[in-house]
Amino acid sequence: MTDMSKLFIGGGILLILIGLAWPLIGKLPGDLMFKKGNTTVFFPIVTCIIISIVLSLVLSLFGKFK
Repeated sequence: MTDMSKLFIGGGILLILIGLAWPLIGKLPGDLMFKKGNTTVFFPIVTCIIISIVLSLVLSLFGKFK
C-alpha cells in the first residue's frame, strides 16, 4: 500500500469519526457567539483546539507506522 493511499484511508476514517462525534462537540462551553440585531458571529475556539489535538495525535500515529 502506498503512502498516498494510507493518507486517504486515514483521512476518510478521521472524517467519519468527526462526523459521528459532531453532535457531541458541536458547541462547547468555550466557544464564543455574539448576536447583535440580525448579525451573529461565532468563534469556535475550544472546538478548534480539540480538533487540532486530535489531528496531531492521529498524524503522529501515522508517522510512527512508516
